[in-house]
Amino acid sequence: MSLLYQIPTWIQRLYRGVLWRRQTVEKTVYLTFDDGPIPEVTPHILRILREKDVKATFFVVGDNVRKNPDLLENILIEGHRVGNHTFHHLKGLKCSTQDYLADVEQCQSYVRCANDSAKLFRPPYGRMRYSQKRELIKMGYTIVLWDVLTHDYNSRYTADRMVDIVKKYVRNGSIIVFHDSLKSNGRMLEALPKVIDFLKEEGYIFSDKL
Repeated sequence: MSLLYQIPTWIQRLYRGVLWRRQTVEKTVYLTFDDGPIPEVTPHILRILREKDVKATFFVVGDNVRKNPDLLENILIEGHRVGNHTFHHLKGLKCSTQDYLADVEQCQSYVRCANDSAKLFRPPYGRMRYSQKRELIKMGYTIVLWDVLTHDYNSRYTADRMVDIVKKYVRNGSIIVFHDSLKSNGRMLEALPKVIDFLKEEGYIFSDKL
């Protein structure tokens, strides 16, 4: 069942051009948050990260940024990084490449000024057509997937179970996924500080330099 939580390295290697995990010299992990920003959740994530002195990457939905520009500003003020998660949280397999790329670029118009020169992109649901991946790489995007999936969006998963997933599967260079969403809200916010404390105790440092 580990495939549900961590894609094996040999499968990751089959998907060229996509970042699943960083190869690092130091013992480093990368916390990422998908789907925000939203007022019900994002400020609480930022508070926890501030209290724990940790930087992360937020893969934002463009329409949420349009509705909540102040939250994007707060993410940046706190020193975190921002990535593109499409404008409408599109399923790549259910739309044409042309429409998908247009939606990505619409989101990018909201986050372009948020970063350094890097263009980070994570496909919603972790899926896209090969043609979409190919064109995004040509357009200069770094496509970021993940090494550890916490399942925080699943109501059947308790906060402690999410912590246990991270404890079991984290490794050097792991990209860990949480969700900045109403689906994951309470359980994720309970699990997040516990995960951070465990990783610090294990000697990991946190980076947003994907």
